[in-house]
Amino acid sequence: MRKIIFILSCIILFSSCKVDKKLDVKIFRTGIFEIPATDEYSKTLIKRIDSLQIETYEGKVDTLLIHWKNDFNYTLNMLNLMKGVEEDPIHVQITRLNLDSYEFTAIVGHSNFKQDGKVFKISE
Repeated sequence: MRKIIFILSCIILFSSCKVDKKLDVKIFRTGIFEIPATDEYSKTLIKRIDSLQIETYEGKVDTLLIHWKNDFNYTLNMLNLMKGVEEDPIHVQITRLNLDSYEFTAIVGHSNFKQDGKVFKISE
């Protein structure tokens, strides 16, 4: 009898535990984000509004058009081109999702150049 009560108690205890927040990639489509400084990146602040992404880094500001292909892939195009390299789109694939961040792989144009990074959402 004690075993049955113990088993029932465990079932009730574990079934009542719920995670309030679910992983939802759509929360990363708008808001304010940060890419922390690493060997590959300087600290970058990103603001996403609709189809625009505004990046601030090293005292510079870039504005990009963002086109979501699906929940895990998007393309960035520079709005104001200054160099020939900036004409190539940046293809971004979200590779890992967390509650307040995601990891990504970015490829410039049709090159073999890949860069990995992590984006943190810091506010809506």
